[in-house]
Amino acid sequence: MGYVPVKGGREAIEAAEDLVRYFRVRGGSAPLAAQQIQDQMRLAVDRVMGEGGLYAPFHAAVALKQAEGDTVEASFVLRAYRSTLPRMGYSTVTDTREMTVIRRVSAAFKDVPGGQVLGPTRDYSLRLLNLELAEEDSRQIEAFLARYRPRPDGGERPRSFPKVVDMLRAEGLLAEYATKPEPDVIPDLTRQPLTFPASRPVRLQSMARSETGGLMTLAYSSMRGYGNVHPTLGELRVGYVPVSVPHRHRAGSTVAIGRVLVTEAEIIARMDETEAKTSPRFTLGYGLCFGHNEIKAISTAVLDRTMQNAAGAAPAEDEEFVLYHADGIEASGFTAHWKLPHYVTFQSVLDRLRRMQDLAGEEKTQGEDTDDAG
Repeated sequence: MGYVPVKGGREAIEAAEDLVRYFRVRGGSAPLAAQQIQDQMRLAVDRVMGEGGLYAPFHAAVALKQAEGDTVEASFVLRAYRSTLPRMGYSTVTDTREMTVIRRVSAAFKDVPGGQVLGPTRDYSLRLLNLELAEEDSRQIEAFLARYRPRPDGGERPRSFPKVVDMLRAEGLLAEYATKPEPDVIPDLTRQPLTFPASRPVRLQSMARSETGGLMTLAYSSMRGYGNVHPTLGELRVGYVPVSVPHRHRAGSTVAIGRVLVTEAEIIARMDETEAKTSPRFTLGYGLCFGHNEIKAISTAVLDRTMQNAAGAAPAEDEEFVLYHADGIEASGFTAHWKLPHYVTFQSVLDRLRRMQDLAGEEKTQGEDTDDAG
């Protein structure tokens, strides 16, 4: 992590920290409860969990409060907290076909097995400022929630759905990856440094905790023409997946320890040109992240596909460019470090510049004297 060390000026630093708290609470409004942030700022909480690399909604909410809503700073705090926690073990591989879906759409097919599930989304709403929210109170919320409480005659919706891209696989229209890592040899990016060339699991791990805006920018560059991946969304899913760990005393058995909310995206790209003459097929890009974060999942899927291009002619096709520059924690740490003292290095450059100007002036004077003498 790009931690920023600070030395000296202890009293001034402590006073600056007090001022941060003062500017947060000076307005006189009631303090925000972490539970309120967790409940009502869920997308911000999900983003912080993803970029912080820790599925902990309550702690992400506290981090957001501490950072005054700055999601990058909150992610920094959460990732730092994560580094203090002990590693208890590794979960078994989760099949996202077991996801309890709350939202599921496909832009590739109108009719898909199980149907389209719009779920919670603003995709079809006008982006108009709702000033009624300024007057929202608990009575209004209770009346609204009463409309959605389970009814005795309410039908059960399916708990899981078949994968849309499996239909393409069944017809032989989708290219498979040349190599698939075994579950017991998948590298852990949190324990091993990022090196290049990076395997696909490492790429996906890195992007899963990269900054949403950075991933979106790089993916957008490819979609606009700085690359050649113009995707079709095969399927987007938001829902809860079970998490299981190996049983401590029963070999081969697993124990379910809970479930996590994730967003999964699978994008379909044009056929693999290297096989176009013999076996033309679509190619697939995959993205998954913590929480409800559709832009990040789609951007990850696009970049997963762009980095499969061997040429690497565009920025989004260069894995080193993508993975190094999309990590918001590293980028913010390096960018913020310019605020710290650089007196010694700058004075050195300043002295050299002054000396160069003096030498240039001396040469000019000598040249003028020579001209006068001639």
